[in-house]
Amino acid sequence: MKRTSSLLVTAVVGVGLTLTACGSGSDSASAGGGKIGVILPDTKSSVRWETKDRPALESAFTEAGVDYTIQNAEGSADTMATIADGMIADGVTVLAIVNLDSDSGASIQQKAATQGVKTIDYDRLTLGGSAEVYVSFDNTEVGRLQGQGLVDCLGGRPANVVFLNGSPTDNNATLFSSGAHSVVDATPSITIVGEQSVPDWDTDAAVTIFEQLYTAADGRVDGVYAANDGLAGSVVSILEKNRRAGQVPVTGQDATVEGLQNILAGTQCMSVYKSATEEANALADVAIALANGGEPQTTSTSRDDVGGRDVPSVLLTPKSITRDNVDIVFEDGGQNRDEVCAGQFASACSAAGL
Repeated sequence: MKRTSSLLVTAVVGVGLTLTACGSGSDSASAGGGKIGVILPDTKSSVRWETKDRPALESAFTEAGVDYTIQNAEGSADTMATIADGMIADGVTVLAIVNLDSDSGASIQQKAATQGVKTIDYDRLTLGGSAEVYVSFDNTEVGRLQGQGLVDCLGGRPANVVFLNGSPTDNNATLFSSGAHSVVDATPSITIVGEQSVPDWDTDAAVTIFEQLYTAADGRVDGVYAANDGLAGSVVSILEKNRRAGQVPVTGQDATVEGLQNILAGTQCMSVYKSATEEANALADVAIALANGGEPQTTSTSRDDVGGRDVPSVLLTPKSITRDNVDIVFEDGGQNRDEVCAGQFASACSAAGL
């Protein structure tokens, strides 16, 4: 069944800036003449890129026996462009990127196309780009789950809510916010008293931004939409400073160790789990098909209004995580129970039956 997701507009690299992992080529990969390059965005916006996506991708490519390289742009669009140039010069035939912004991502894809390299958008759609396929989760649904989670955690009581959105250059952040607004805006008991985006998903900047929003609302904040667990942690730090942590529901995303610990401690009401293994396997399937000259299987299309096209897509289903179902993440291998339940969180895990 086709489903269209409406998407809104909104060389050698220095070793210190990149992390590389390469797999050995196999006969099947050589037969198809394929080598796959993946460029991850950073290590600051979320710990997932290096702790979850990289190992999942390495495992999938190694199991398939394809030649690959994975590097990280460390938050720099210029570095990502340099890495891409190096990968193309080194003979990749398929290049997957998690863009840092659509303009720089589109430039990389345009240059790749002139060299006969096929491209994939991983996790974030490049507006105005030329990727053959987009692999991600249904990001509007991610936001809808966050919005519904906040509404549920507020329990129907009259509430003033602040929206702390992700980076304005990340199309996913636009979709998350849109999905959350679709639920929150339709809830008469909720009033939005502040909203701001956080450039580059910077958690330090988020502390300052949320504190300013909190002050502007005279502290009359009853709930917070935070676009991911990193931003949620920034929010919790200000709520702790004002002795309100645990009294004000806060959303999140990515089901990180910190996010799950905050949920168990009661300072964060929910997160959204997106299996890195599932997403990495989907990317590997698409990349391997393209590398071997095949036609990858897709499940839907995603609208790129800037480029005026519908991009063939694989959109996966996210899961809402609360204190009652944290074990879903453990059972799927998304996080290690012992790491989450270590130290001061052991008693919280025990109380939750974990």
